[in-house]
Amino acid sequence: MAAPKTQPTDADVEAFLAAATPARRREDGMALSRIFSEVTRVEPVMRGPSIVGYGQFRYVSPSNPRTRGIWMKTGFSPRKAQLSLYGLKDVAEGAALLPELGTFTEGAGCVYVKRLEDIDEAVLRELIAFAFAREDDPLPAG
Repeated sequence: MAAPKTQPTDADVEAFLAAATPARRREDGMALSRIFSEVTRVEPVMRGPSIVGYGQFRYVSPSNPRTRGIWMKTGFSPRKAQLSLYGLKDVAEGAALLPELGTFTEGAGCVYVKRLEDIDEAVLRELIAFAFAREDDPLPAG
């Protein structure tokens, strides 16, 4: 089985953000980096070529307990079409608070935002804090 493309790398987060396009994504990405760093108080790590990640936890797949791995607690990617925010709805507190975020759409594992100004920064900070507080998943018995 091939290794996931979203493994931690030594790539420079600031260089990645400085190269983001269009200019609006670059500005929003740098603002998100500041917000995520302030809330988590950890240094970001590039995960694969395009995700800025904060922290990590051990997960066990609910659908297949033999599937296990390490994933970031929270993070983001300033993609051309929209901002992708990861981990914000993975814990119950985050899922409950998510409707207060502002204008967004959802994917299976992330929240999509067109512009940072479309969401409430205070709510975003709470969501990041909930995501970052996540503990390792318990290993199944046996």
